[in-house]
Formats: sequence, C-alpha cells, structure tokens
Amino acid sequence: MRYQNVIFDLDGTLTDSGAGIKNSAAYAFEQSGYSVPEESELRKMVGPPLTVGFALLGVPEAKINEAVRLYRVRYNEGGGKYENRVYDGIEECLKTLKAEGLKLFVGTSKPEPLAREILSRFGLSTYFDYIAGASWDKSRQNKDDVLAYLLSVIGGADGAVMVGDTHYDVCGAHARDLPCIGVTWGYGTREEIQNADALVDSPQELLSYLLSDGKE
Repeated sequence: MRYQNVIFDLDGTLTDSGAGIKNSAAYAFEQSGYSVPEESELRKMVGPPLTVGFALLGVPEAKINEAVRLYRVRYNEGGGKYENRVYDGIEECLKTLKAEGLKLFVGTSKPEPLAREILSRFGLSTYFDYIAGASWDKSRQNKDDVLAYLLSVIGGADGAVMVGDTHYDVCGAHARDLPCIGVTWGYGTREEIQNADALVDSPQELLSYLLSDGKE
C-alpha cells in the first residue's frame, strides 16, 4: 500500500459542518453590530482558524478576539457544533482502512477537545489512533503547527499522508513534507486544491487510492 499513516482533516472532509460554522459566524456578526456576509462569503469560515476566517471577512484586527468569543457562544454552547453530519461513505471508508491495518489520525484546526467531542458524538472517534487539533490558547492553531504536533506523536512523516478539502490542508501538509490527497466533496474548490498530490471525488475513490500499491 502507498501509506501506513493517514491523517484526516475534520471539517469538510469527515463531516459536513458548514451549517453550524456559518450560522455561528453569522451570530457573531449580528451580535457585533456588523452586516452579516452573504452565504458564499461565510463559507470562507470553514477550514481556517477562526481568527483567519474573520479576518478574511473583513473584521478589524482589534475586534477579531471578540468575534471569536461570540462565535464560540453560538457554536460551543448553542448547539452549532452539532449542526453537522458525517459524509456518506466516510464511516465505511474508515472501517475498511482500519481492517486493512492502516493507522488513522485527525489533524484539524478546530480546538482539540471540541474535535474529540464531535467525533465521539458521531461515533467516529474509535477509528482514530490519535486526534490532534488546535489549542485553546492559540499557541497551536494553523494547520502546519497542528501537523507538526501530530507528527511528533506519530514519529515522523515517513509513510504518512494528509487528506483534506482546502488549500490550508494542502499547504500545511507540504510545509511538513507530507503528500496531500485533496477531496472534492468539501468546502474547497477543485482549483483551490489543484496542488494536492492527488484528487478524489468520493470516499470510495479515496479508499481505492489509499489501498492501491502506488503503481500507476
């Protein structure tokens, strides 16, 4: 097989979490007295750290921490984290990969305790050898920082691959000398992830790619 260790992004890769993220971002804008961006703009919140997402949507730097606080009121305490669903075919993909002896991990820019809670809620946590995420104190929030932390747990990048749906996943993986498989069912466009080492259009296609011997 091509790889022994497979690192999955969470939002837009394992679960369709866009509704909760966008609704919570809209709440933060409303409570801050700002006009709520169009849905197409709110999509930018899915993938990057919250501070980056709010900056992309024009929140002044001095107001970003307050926007993040308000977002978390709606997302963490108001149920936004559960406005979410597992993509069709993902659990079957994970189950098969585990049965074939691969080690599975999560590397997400979502705070680690929250990622663990969500994966447990949807019955996916048992498939993963380790779930790595951002820290609440922001000392670890960008994807490449999360991956550096996770790779220290795994023991290095040899035999590992990243699977994600946005350019944050591709760039973060490449910054840590990891190949990246881009998935097209998430929140990044095909053009955005065209620098991935491979693109797949379904969990079934991802499974076939990961279980192949690497010979084209």
